[in-house]
Amino acid sequence: MICSICKKGETSVVDSRPTEDGTAIRRRRLCVCGARFTTFERVQFREIMVIKKNGRKSVFDRDKLSKSIYIAMKKRPIDTETTEKFISKISRTLEELGQSEISTNTIGTMVMEGLKELDPVAYVRFASVYRNFREEKDFVQFVDKLDVYKKR
Repeated sequence: MICSICKKGETSVVDSRPTEDGTAIRRRRLCVCGARFTTFERVQFREIMVIKKNGRKSVFDRDKLSKSIYIAMKKRPIDTETTEKFISKISRTLEELGQSEISTNTIGTMVMEGLKELDPVAYVRFASVYRNFREEKDFVQFVDKLDVYKKR
């Protein structure tokens, strides 16, 4: 494994254990430069192609999904472990669909439904990018439809 600090491939595994949900192996690594970092090994059942809105296809990228979810969760009171479990659940669900091609609409809907349960603010943040609101009124109409905010 290449060190993220010095970029050399001379690392050793210090500790190895399964993640809490059992879908990956977490490895703590130590480099000859003294840096410590964590890597995760996950089973990839099949390569999933994502069909984008413009019709283009690309390989499903868990890191891209993770990045967008972490942006929506930024400065929210949700711990990293909960967020990682949520991302793993979405990835597993996509793999379990058994389809080789999945639309961005399907993925976006899954993420939005999960975020709605997890954190309403993250849900609105994600929706504002995913739904690509053009004007303020589009955003206001979306928020007005939310039950979460009508109760307050």
